[in-house]
Amino acid sequence: MHRVKTHSHVLPFAGLFAVVVLAAWSNSADGQAPTAGGVTVFEGARLITGDGRAPIENAAFVVSGTRITSVGRMGQVRPPAGATHVNLAGKTVMPAIIDTHTHLSTTREAITNDLRRRAFYGIGAALSMGTDPGELPFQMRAQTLPGAALYRTAGRGITMPEPGRSDVPYWVTTETEARRAVQELAANKVDIVKIWVDDRSGMYKKLTPELYGAIIDEAHKSGLRVTAHIFALEDAKGLLRAGIDAFAHGVRDKDIDDEGLALFKAHPNVVVVPNLPDRGVTTDLGWLSESVPASELEKLQVAATNRPAVQATFGIQGRNLAKINAAGVRIALGTDGNTPWAPHVEMADMVAAGMTPAQALTAATRTSAEFMRLADAGTVAAGKSADFIVLNANPLDDITNTRRIAAVYLRGAAVDRAPFRIDTR
Repeated sequence: MHRVKTHSHVLPFAGLFAVVVLAAWSNSADGQAPTAGGVTVFEGARLITGDGRAPIENAAFVVSGTRITSVGRMGQVRPPAGATHVNLAGKTVMPAIIDTHTHLSTTREAITNDLRRRAFYGIGAALSMGTDPGELPFQMRAQTLPGAALYRTAGRGITMPEPGRSDVPYWVTTETEARRAVQELAANKVDIVKIWVDDRSGMYKKLTPELYGAIIDEAHKSGLRVTAHIFALEDAKGLLRAGIDAFAHGVRDKDIDDEGLALFKAHPNVVVVPNLPDRGVTTDLGWLSESVPASELEKLQVAATNRPAVQATFGIQGRNLAKINAAGVRIALGTDGNTPWAPHVEMADMVAAGMTPAQALTAATRTSAEFMRLADAGTVAAGKSADFIVLNANPLDDITNTRRIAAVYLRGAAVDRAPFRIDTR
């Protein structure tokens, strides 16, 4: 029930390396450390805390069990006697990435693999948006899998009937049906209500203002928020007037006008997840060679060419992102589809659209965690879960350096990334 993110280098990718092997951790500068339970001090790295402030150079932070207990410069942080020390000199540390818009698999084994593959790329949590049937999503949401991203779900989304597309979402045509759908979602305590307001290029009727107004009203009565898949500027305006909480895409049909921008400014709590499309430019995908089989990577690389028509599509959405970002609209990160490395592409696209690397990093960490109501995620700070990425280069200099991962830690334990690496020897 969604437009797949159309990066030529970001296509559905699942099913590889389903078996994950647990391994013992070594104590090295590549970021490996004891599993959660002891006390470890990580020292010497440049630390991007995720809150938008300047990085801490020559930083030190202490992890006790699954949590961070103190953060500062070396010499100012005093770990307890007997703590394990991990030297990260020359590295950069940032919070684990939060992906607020995915469409994950629908079986337990496949979802588990989705979440573990995301951990390989430094993603600490993923929100599956509206295409999750049955009870399994809620069962898995209640679990915390070692070495895997956290799972959150919108359950079944809500749309007008769309024969030929997925029948997982609720198809509603009356306010009564719309409110009943929200009530069922509320009973399951979904993380957010997802709606689609899109006629799919004239193929279907889209949710009317009366219907989406009823959904928003009923959700708010239940303490739930609503996010909308949109395409057109006029629908964004109507949804803002109706009290929408978030957008799962940016405006895609035209440049946002003064009226639209004024509406965004009048709703400062609204969160926009841009879900930028393919930029349509020639791209070197060599950074995926360690984790994507050569045959798959070759197909992706062949498609990553210069395409002027695609560039025009990106241009509209890129300009709109730049405009709302400059206006102070809250921006989070989401990728659509089910490609585990897509957040790294999305951050680069955000920067290409005009955001600074620091803004893109904050969107992908703190703002996304706040949007998903993950109170202990999104920043490297005392009291937070110890979820962070150790990088070999500084993404503030070049946002694509988020891809140069030395190690990933989730809940204080180093993620075993070896099972997902391709043996190229």
